[in-house]
Amino acid sequence: MGFNFMIFKSLFFFFSLLFLFLQLHQTAKADEDFNAFNNVTSAKKLAGNCNWFQGKWIYDSSYPLYDPYKCPFIDPQFNCKKYGRPDSTYLKYRWQPFSCFLPRFNGLYFLEKWRGKKIMFVGDSLSTNQFQSLTCMIQAWVPNSRISYIRGDGLSSVTFEDYGVKIFLYRTQFLVDLVRENVGTVLKLDSIRNGNMWKGMDMLIFNTWHWWTHTGRSQPFDYIQQGNKLYKDMDRMIAYYEGLTTWARWIDVNVDPIKTKVFLLGISPSHYDGRDWNEPTKSCSGQTQPFFGTRYPAGTPAAWYVVKKVLSRIKKPVYLLDITTLSEYRKDAHPSAYSGEHSGTDCSHWCLPGLPDTWNQLLYASLFG
Repeated sequence: MGFNFMIFKSLFFFFSLLFLFLQLHQTAKADEDFNAFNNVTSAKKLAGNCNWFQGKWIYDSSYPLYDPYKCPFIDPQFNCKKYGRPDSTYLKYRWQPFSCFLPRFNGLYFLEKWRGKKIMFVGDSLSTNQFQSLTCMIQAWVPNSRISYIRGDGLSSVTFEDYGVKIFLYRTQFLVDLVRENVGTVLKLDSIRNGNMWKGMDMLIFNTWHWWTHTGRSQPFDYIQQGNKLYKDMDRMIAYYEGLTTWARWIDVNVDPIKTKVFLLGISPSHYDGRDWNEPTKSCSGQTQPFFGTRYPAGTPAAWYVVKKVLSRIKKPVYLLDITTLSEYRKDAHPSAYSGEHSGTDCSHWCLPGLPDTWNQLLYASLFG
């Protein structure tokens, strides 16, 4: 009975997702900004008629925005130049929206506007990528400012003491709970016990996706629990939808939008399979140029539609940093073999300086643009 129910649920979800895909695809033809849902506030919307997420990568000799050798926050995993990456062109690309210009990042202005405030990144190692990027971008503007850096396994922070700005990183792979129990490690799709750590912030930037795709030895759980039922496994897109829906309920119950701005980072792509950009024998290894075509061959990942579906039902304002397409173009921006903490080829994370700096420029633009 339970097995048949899961098959029915998988089919129902598949057709719901297919319907959503067709709906969004039709909307995309009629309206370039994909803003199909009234309840979803994308960062683009804050720019009026400008869609910051539709554009192209252009060479800019003034980049990067900071020197990796002068920033103390970069993990070896992302510090590609330190660990031998020989090319530098990947550092020189700036994202240019088609119909406007992104405001230039000003770390001093950021600190003044957010003086005395608390900011928290919540998510997996891609949140770490973005957290370290933002702190480096700010530190480059105030190199002589008093800074305290606390690094922990689950919670890290950088405080710009002269401005009272505290930037936290809370590590969680799924946003929902991962709990050790007698049967093993259980991923609980309808439980967020650690959310108390997220309260009291002036800005929250969430992210989750990559770990939902891990299987076999790389998956960190033995069972998935929904309600009172334990499953050895289930369709990961369904699990992602259910987990993200639990997060959305937490936002609706716990966030006061007058006090706290909430952002969700869109789906960050990987580049292990060259078929995604019509180079079947390639991966990110050895790539030195972005994809310059007008449409990325692999198209939009299914998880993007899950994000849009969940955000269409949320009641509180959540600003989507819709970085998926612009990040898909950056097959050249991964650490690949030039990582101090990752054996083999890393085509999931991003070099610093690099692509996450653009994510933070989009965050900056949504706040001040």
